[in-house]
Amino acid sequence: MKRALITGITGQDGSYLAELLLEKDYKVYGVRRRTSTPNYDNVEHIKEQIEWIDGDLGDLASLIEAVRISQPDEVYNLAAQSFVATSWPQPIATAQMTALGVTNMLEAVRIIKPDARFYQASSSEMYGKVVETPQKENTPFYPRSPYGVSKVYGHWITVNYRESFNMFACSGILFNHESPRRGLEFVTRKVTNAVARIKLGLQDELRMGNLDAKRDWGFAGDYVKAMWLMLQQDQPDDYVISTGETHTVEELLEIAFSYVDLNWKDFVVIDQKFVRPAEVDLLLGDCSKAKVKLGWNLEVDFKMLVTMMVEEDLKRLKVIQVTI
Repeated sequence: MKRALITGITGQDGSYLAELLLEKDYKVYGVRRRTSTPNYDNVEHIKEQIEWIDGDLGDLASLIEAVRISQPDEVYNLAAQSFVATSWPQPIATAQMTALGVTNMLEAVRIIKPDARFYQASSSEMYGKVVETPQKENTPFYPRSPYGVSKVYGHWITVNYRESFNMFACSGILFNHESPRRGLEFVTRKVTNAVARIKLGLQDELRMGNLDAKRDWGFAGDYVKAMWLMLQQDQPDDYVISTGETHTVEELLEIAFSYVDLNWKDFVVIDQKFVRPAEVDLLLGDCSKAKVKLGWNLEVDFKMLVTMMVEEDLKRLKVIQVTI
């Protein structure tokens, strides 16, 4: 039985990855950070199948202990301060977790289990002010937020450990990936949740920022399969994981509102508060390397993704209404 250690296991990606690994008969260990109100919503259905270890990316000693206990064959470092907007008011906290936290995790693996295979969650936000379109593995980075800058550090320190210590360390440069488990602060879930609330008479309007921003949006459940595939290869490498298509925020609104027979223009209000200090206008990934070398393929397209999210938010809110 293979053993996997996952940081960020209660998040969107971590929960889908844990499901995938459990289906493949892995023994799954999850690092959880102590909070006054633990949130297991995304993993409640598999919570008892996970071996929980207390730890924090900012605390090397706890990560060393986590690796010692789990003795993993594979380590997936998904934990981060992952909301771009929060990285401006909290740049230092973002750097400590999203950048230096990667070094701590790599050090723990190097010291205790150097033969473990390591996956780092890199991000398309590293490309930022893009210098070429589409973006490939060798496209130069030009991050436009403290989050993006921190992810660049995490990416390159992973490359450095691979080359310095001959560790099997990979980075997946994941473009935007969404699901019904996405946090409410992210634009896709903000929209689908608001659409469901408006349809049910719980909300009157939706305040948005830049509707022209284009993103390469995919389904998180598809993307975690690519993470696993990276660690099954003969040699470690980095891969762009994306759909190869872009859609504007306006398209997102159109699909989400039309699914419940509403016109988005009747409810959306532009609010400058939601416009970023430095905007990333276009992100589009070239995932051809992953498709060829990993044999990875997408199963959920953009329209399917958005309607799935609206439907799940409708179900969730209806249950809450009945309960109340």
